[in-house]
Amino acid sequence: MRYLLLFLLPLSLFASKILSYNIYDRTDRVDLMITFDTPYSGVIKQSRRNSKIIIKLENASIESPKIKKVASRFLSSLTITPMQGETQIVANVPKSVKLLASKTADGYGLRLRFTDNAAQKADKAANTQQSNPDLSNLPTKKDDNMDQSYAIVIAILLLGIAILFYLKKKTTPAQYKQQTKKDEKNSTWLFNESTQEQTHTQNSNEVAIRFQKALDTNNSVVMLDFGRESYLVLMGNGNILLDKFHDNQPKSQQEFESILQTRHEELEQFLNTKEREAPFTQEKEPLQAYKERAASLVYGDEQL
Repeated sequence: MRYLLLFLLPLSLFASKILSYNIYDRTDRVDLMITFDTPYSGVIKQSRRNSKIIIKLENASIESPKIKKVASRFLSSLTITPMQGETQIVANVPKSVKLLASKTADGYGLRLRFTDNAAQKADKAANTQQSNPDLSNLPTKKDDNMDQSYAIVIAILLLGIAILFYLKKKTTPAQYKQQTKKDEKNSTWLFNESTQEQTHTQNSNEVAIRFQKALDTNNSVVMLDFGRESYLVLMGNGNILLDKFHDNQPKSQQEFESILQTRHEELEQFLNTKEREAPFTQEKEPLQAYKERAASLVYGDEQL
């Protein structure tokens, strides 16, 4: 006997001791929760005899037997008895009740669940319904709220468009003013050009000298502009109209010189004739007097 105790002593050292147990009565089950002082790693054995379910927990111990009455349709009474090297639990249950055992993740707890097939099916159906809820029973959003949402979106869009138009209207005048200034500058240049032309046309009724070249100390050839015509005049001891130009007026001094070259002989002839006819003491006729005479000639041509 002494040797048997020495043999069983190491087993008792590795056994888990039951610290507490609690019974939880639910509508669809009864749970027996057992707590150990160390993680329980023993073997759980289960057997059934008529209306009793016998559970044996190997390598588990309890200080004294426990008896518990339970007023449930799944469990009527429960007995926990310490035995050699194990603990036995006897549960009085109806024939339809079965046992489900599971340990906690850390091994310090053991759950013994007593339930029947109907409750288990109902539990599975409830879990399935929770994982796959019936969407047809969910409340639907009213059309008024949907229309209100659309109205809010449209209002925001209209507000954004209005802000864009405002910014465009605010920034465009500055650019328009700059462009207008450029256009005014360009148009002013053009207008000034036309104004100059108009002024030139208005002032064309006055006699103006275009080109002039002295032939000697007393005579010179002058190109006068009056109206739209240009007149080539020999001025000096006598004033002689040599030619009149309308569309082919000389534009440069070189062109004027070219015209004089072509009329060199004619000018020499006029100069010789005037020197013979006019005395040397005759004073030079003022330019303004000839301008008046040229103007009277032009008016006479226009009347004709």
